[in-house]
Amino acid sequence: MEGIGLNKNKLFFVGMMLIFAVVFTACESESDPKPSSAVQATKAPVASAPVKADGYKEAPMLTKLVGAGTLKPVIERMPVKEDIMVEKVTEEIGKYGGDWKMPWSGPNDRWAVGQPTEEALFRFNKDGSAVEPNVAKGFDVNKDSTEFTIYLRKGMKWSDGMPFTADDVLFYWEHMLTKETFGKKIYDAYYSVDPVTGEKALAKITKIDDYTFKVVHKYPSVLFLERVAIDNKWFFAPAHFQKTILPEFVGQDKALEIAKKWGFEDVKSFLVATGYYYWVNPQIPTLRAWVAKNDPNSDQFIMERNPYYWKVDSEGNQLPYMDRIVATKVQDPAQRVLGSLAGDYNLLTFDFKDFTVLKENEKKAGFRVMPWTTPTWSSAGIQLNQTTPDPNLRKLFQDIRFREALSVAVDRKEISEIVTNGLGAPVQASVPEGLVGFQKGWSDQWSKFDVNRANQLLDELGLTKRDKNNFRLNADGSDLTITVIEGSTSTATFLELVKKYYQAVGIKMDVKVVDAGTQQELKYSNKIPATTENISLVNVAFRPDTLVPLRVLTPWFGHYGLFTSSNGKEGVKPEGDVALILDYWNKVKSSTSKEEINKWSNEIIKLHQKNQWIIGYAGPTPTLVVASNKMGNIPKDLVFSDEFRSLGHGHPSQFYIKP
Repeated sequence: MEGIGLNKNKLFFVGMMLIFAVVFTACESESDPKPSSAVQATKAPVASAPVKADGYKEAPMLTKLVGAGTLKPVIERMPVKEDIMVEKVTEEIGKYGGDWKMPWSGPNDRWAVGQPTEEALFRFNKDGSAVEPNVAKGFDVNKDSTEFTIYLRKGMKWSDGMPFTADDVLFYWEHMLTKETFGKKIYDAYYSVDPVTGEKALAKITKIDDYTFKVVHKYPSVLFLERVAIDNKWFFAPAHFQKTILPEFVGQDKALEIAKKWGFEDVKSFLVATGYYYWVNPQIPTLRAWVAKNDPNSDQFIMERNPYYWKVDSEGNQLPYMDRIVATKVQDPAQRVLGSLAGDYNLLTFDFKDFTVLKENEKKAGFRVMPWTTPTWSSAGIQLNQTTPDPNLRKLFQDIRFREALSVAVDRKEISEIVTNGLGAPVQASVPEGLVGFQKGWSDQWSKFDVNRANQLLDELGLTKRDKNNFRLNADGSDLTITVIEGSTSTATFLELVKKYYQAVGIKMDVKVVDAGTQQELKYSNKIPATTENISLVNVAFRPDTLVPLRVLTPWFGHYGLFTSSNGKEGVKPEGDVALILDYWNKVKSSTSKEEINKWSNEIIKLHQKNQWIIGYAGPTPTLVVASNKMGNIPKDLVFSDEFRSLGHGHPSQFYIKP
């Protein structure tokens, strides 16, 4: 348990770094051409360390292909020498070979392999306080943050050997993103906001040369790179491939014919799969360290090293070290634990509920359990959909008294002990201390177990009528049931406890478990009245999506997000404090300094504190990274968050398997 105490301090340290470092610059660019006098050069290193060796080495499996004449020599497959990215190793120079073995639930679990292998244009640094170049080599930004010149790596190639250039960026922008071919609206990152009128203006993207492009905003966009690093990480696509499938180039009939050959019934779903979830398709070239090699519907999905990967270690060894990622399909989540104990998997993550069984079997099973801190608001809580279609439920969910009643009706101490083994404090959902947006006293809000107070509030709401089972009815006498929809059974114990407490004050609760794909569909169609989905973000200015209704994403704001993303054509119009959140977000986007950004971001957080749309019953717990003792270079002390791409924040291309 001592390690967990240290983990709390670690979260505080990381949080403090975030408080003082909303980033507007990165390290010095070594790019050519040199920035003009009108441009403020920002610091953006091409490499993290110098390469010691004059030449470059490669994995034995690639050496064989070179010897057989089926693959070009390694130096011809990578960018020009000065533009090759040198990745720091966590512990030591690794060894080539072996498989990263993990479980997954099939194609709908695509992020399990997607996040660790993702290669963003810019990525966050270790403590999350800044972005740094990744696919991009560097950038320049002018003084008012309206013009960003971005430099790519000369000679860089897609996994099929075709050149990667600024044309791939422009193609993505002009023919995919702005035309919404893969089902996503234009990301908020690409809009700047007039600080006076609130007018939104779309950025203009232009090509300077084969390895340089410029992004021009009408108004200042101080956090543009941070937002791109979260919203639209790749910001590019293989134009040479997309031209062979997009209806704009091949025609609608031909596109449908191709879609059906791939196993899709319509063009729309085909383009989503190939334009957004592309990494599970072996036909599509990528920039990732590992490339899909077989059908993701197989019992084992395999990704194999990319011969054209553009990173090396400090001794000139082309990365990645591991040959393959092997994801084995599992049906029951319990197989994840059993498989780890049996040695079937060598690197995966768990929720903290599995801490005891994993920790007890560390030595016997030959793995180590490493707690990565998380920026979550709670580890056990409930979201109530503020736009749920049922008019009676919507009226209740939008009434702050109802949310307070459900909060104080539950004994958090019991939730903490049973659900989190006492490691998640019995507190309210709130920004953890040490992170941007922390509000003193928030964690205690409505946290005291008080049945009398709960009943008083429910009576005030007019819920005084009861059915034959003593459950409260709506004021009009109709049934009142809160249906919690979950994508797995992992929250069963928590929900049984909550159900007990809700019933004690006369509130009937049902739990419905569906598969992950169905849960997503229900979410987007606004058919999830309540769920246990958590809030996890390091900084609302970096990633507002779960706190600001910009699109359909988080159940608490439901179709408020659709109203925003459709420009008022669909969804539910935000009102009151939810509308005020959007107003504050526009002020964040139009801010010209970090002080302004912090001010308006804090106002958004305060509205969440005031309204408590997310009710928490236990404080945050870490994510457990479980790694075989034969796996090397696995960081022990990172922040596990979606913004940082979870395990991807550890830079998996430098993970290796010890002989």
